[in-house]
Amino acid sequence: MKTPSAQNLRDKFLSFFKEKGHKIYPSSSLIPENDPSVLFTTAGMQQFKDWFLGVRQPEAKRVVTVQKCVRTSDIEEVGDKTHLTFFEMLGNFSFGDYFKKEAILWAKEFLEKELRIDPQRIEVTAFKGDEKTPQDKDSIAILEKLGYRIKLQGREDNFWGPTGEEGPCGPTVEFLVDGVEVWNLVFNQYFKNKKGEFKPLKSFGVDTGMGLERIVAVLERKEDVFTTSLFAPLIKEIQNKVQSQNLRYQRILADHIRAVVFILSEGIMPSNLDRGYVLRRLIRRSQVAASILQAPQDLLLNLANLVISEFSPVYPELDNRRETILAALKAELERFNRSLRQAQKQLEKIFKRKKTLNAQDAFFLYDTFGLPREFIENFALEHKIKINWKEFESLLRKQRDKARKAVLTREVLSAQEKKRVACLHTAAHLLHQALREVLGKEVRQAGQDINPERLRFDITFPRKLTEEELRKVENLVNQKIKENLPVKKEVMTPDEAKKSGALAFFQGRYGEKVSVFSIGDFSKEVCRGPHAKTTSELGCFRIIKEESSGAGVRRIKATIEGG
Repeated sequence: MKTPSAQNLRDKFLSFFKEKGHKIYPSSSLIPENDPSVLFTTAGMQQFKDWFLGVRQPEAKRVVTVQKCVRTSDIEEVGDKTHLTFFEMLGNFSFGDYFKKEAILWAKEFLEKELRIDPQRIEVTAFKGDEKTPQDKDSIAILEKLGYRIKLQGREDNFWGPTGEEGPCGPTVEFLVDGVEVWNLVFNQYFKNKKGEFKPLKSFGVDTGMGLERIVAVLERKEDVFTTSLFAPLIKEIQNKVQSQNLRYQRILADHIRAVVFILSEGIMPSNLDRGYVLRRLIRRSQVAASILQAPQDLLLNLANLVISEFSPVYPELDNRRETILAALKAELERFNRSLRQAQKQLEKIFKRKKTLNAQDAFFLYDTFGLPREFIENFALEHKIKINWKEFESLLRKQRDKARKAVLTREVLSAQEKKRVACLHTAAHLLHQALREVLGKEVRQAGQDINPERLRFDITFPRKLTEEELRKVENLVNQKIKENLPVKKEVMTPDEAKKSGALAFFQGRYGEKVSVFSIGDFSKEVCRGPHAKTTSELGCFRIIKEESSGAGVRRIKATIEGG
């Protein structure tokens, strides 16, 4: 039997569960909507988190998705045979509808009948129970009846959640093929409260996830995800262009460039904070890998172009934003190469003075000058120097702990802060429309961040805004505030929102229904944030700063006063 291509596999999965009564939802954005607990979408269930938590009524009882994900918790492991930062997750979900029997039977049917995997290659794991929650006897009975080899495991391996102190959680069943974990079925049947008690949920849920890259490796009988057809074009291009055949750094480069392209496509730009910092780190690790591989200077840009071309049939937004992605990547690479040369000079200066390097020197170069650890390791290897990396890690942990203490994170906002956030969301809509009025309709939102103190709004625009343009924008927003325009919310389908003229530049984030906020006749936009009731609540709008946020992207910081 011919192995299905990645695209055929995506289609096959969606079609299979559509026939089982599931509604197909598109992949949501890599930027989680209204979920501050994570920087990126890390699983298929992320866009349905409010449904599982009961915050929002589920729009469908059965859902199936192919979700793009980014995880950086194992970033140091990337370079082995299986770890990835960017990957796609196939998932089917039930919200108070079917439960364990159907989920397990359908998993068996898909693996064995649709994918033609020999049952002898399959084994399963289930929850053995502990003092907190009992053994998952229902799943075990179903699996035994199906004739599977079952391995019973503890909470660490076969119990999921909750994501915070409290929330839905439950036992899991894991399907393995040739010993490789490919599909995890989570059965949400408990609610863990803050006391640590596990109470049965009134409405049970199913949340499954199967990594596309892993199942492709299984189907192609590859032990290494990087040798599959999914990575073949990238790996071939890398191996043809580099002088070193170091497999670890080839894999790092192939993985990271995929993540970089997808994060840039979301409007995120390299910076020293939050998502921008993760992106910057991925780009810099990519450049380090390319340098160690002795690659030509344009390799990363060529690889990014290749990723865009390979994935555009599935994610057309990549091709639509090709120029912005490549320009931002080029600018960051040029910036990093300049700092890298300066850091290498510092390394050589310290070595010339001391004729050696210790852990403190390595950490100083890493922390102060941004010299990647891999460069220091290579330098040490070339000069036959032994560095105590355990001491380096200890210094790094202390620095991170210090940074965490310096950042005050509050889970609960005061009533006044909530009001300011709502007003700033409304101000962001006014700002967006004002920018389009002053600069032209080609202006589009490329990201935003709102806290009780200020709003940060990114737009695609090729040049610095003049003082006159900024003044016009600010005056137009304040004019609309003085007009005391009503803020109206309507719930409709994405298609209805589009037909109504509402702006929505992040379509991938939205589900079956969206909230459309109209501010008089001035602004109409899709949004899920809180809003003021009228514009007069905003007080006075003031632009604090306008700056570059990468090639082709301008960033505006603003606040409101006296609202």
